[in-house]
Amino acid sequence: MPNDDAFEIRALVERYADAVCRRDATDWGATWAPDATWDLGPGREVTGREQIVELWTKLMAGFPTAIQIIHSGVMTSIEGDRATARWYLSEFILQADDTRRMGVGVYHDEYRKADGAWMFARRRYNLLYNGPADLSGQFIPFPSG
Repeated sequence: MPNDDAFEIRALVERYADAVCRRDATDWGATWAPDATWDLGPGREVTGREQIVELWTKLMAGFPTAIQIIHSGVMTSIEGDRATARWYLSEFILQADDTRRMGVGVYHDEYRKADGAWMFARRRYNLLYNGPADLSGQFIPFPSG
């Protein structure tokens, strides 16, 4: 796997998380390909950068604070202008009603390189834990597919 591409993909994932923490819809939206798909689970899949940013903006309105931390990732393939990877992350959320929660999840990513820049072509998110930060909430098995 080309190291430059792997480095650039990691930087893309880091820019995404940074934009979440800063609540910057412009920077966050710039990480997506124009025809990308964001899959948040059954019935929560949206295609197209504008529609993705619109959904993200609506979701973020319910969280005065969202801190996303990327842990580890594995590049599963890099072939030409296409790549795939998997990333683990934690999110610490302050909801509008002052509820505080933690989520741990995994992103299954597909990337496309266009005009020399890597972008998300598809991101599928699976929760592995969702609940109080003391980990007394529900753990969810790693998805099989």
